[in-house]
Amino acid sequence: MRLDWEKRTRKIWPLVFMILVPSSAAFGIEPTREAVFQYAGGTEKIEIDCAGKLEVTLESLVFKCPGGSVVMPFSTITLMQFRPDVSRRVRKLKLKWTTYPNTLIAGKQNQYFTIVCKKQGVTQVVVLRVDPLSMRPYLAEIELKSGKRVEVMPYEDYS
Repeated sequence: MRLDWEKRTRKIWPLVFMILVPSSAAFGIEPTREAVFQYAGGTEKIEIDCAGKLEVTLESLVFKCPGGSVVMPFSTITLMQFRPDVSRRVRKLKLKWTTYPNTLIAGKQNQYFTIVCKKQGVTQVVVLRVDPLSMRPYLAEIELKSGKRVEVMPYEDYS
C-alpha cells in the first residue's frame, strides 16, 4: 500500500512544481522589467525627464514620479496617442505648455504617449516618453479599462 502511495506522489509532484513555479522561471525566461515612463512635457508642473510609473486604475491613469504626480480620470480624457512625436493635432491646441516636449529628433519608433484631458473646462496635456516594447501591454489595458481608443501610429522597422 505504501509503495502505491509513493508512486502516485512521484507523478504528482512535477505537476505541482510546474503550477507553483512561475513559467518564466521554469523556462529560464527573465521576468519583464517594469516600464519606466519619463515626463517629456505638457501643461503640468513636473520636472522634465522625471522618471516614474504609470498606473492604470479602474477609473483613471495616474502618473507618479519624484517630481510630482497627475491623475487623469478616463471620463475627462479626450485623446490618447502613441507616436514617434507629438502630433500636429496636439501641437495646434491652444495650451499653456509648462514644458514643450523636444521631439525634433524623433525616430521611426513610437516613444511618446500623449494624453489630452479636459478638467473643469481647462485642457491639459501630458506627454510621456516610454520604450515601445514596454508600452505594448499598457495599450490593451488602457483601452479595456477606459473604453477609449489609443491612436497608435504604425511604423515599419527598416533596420
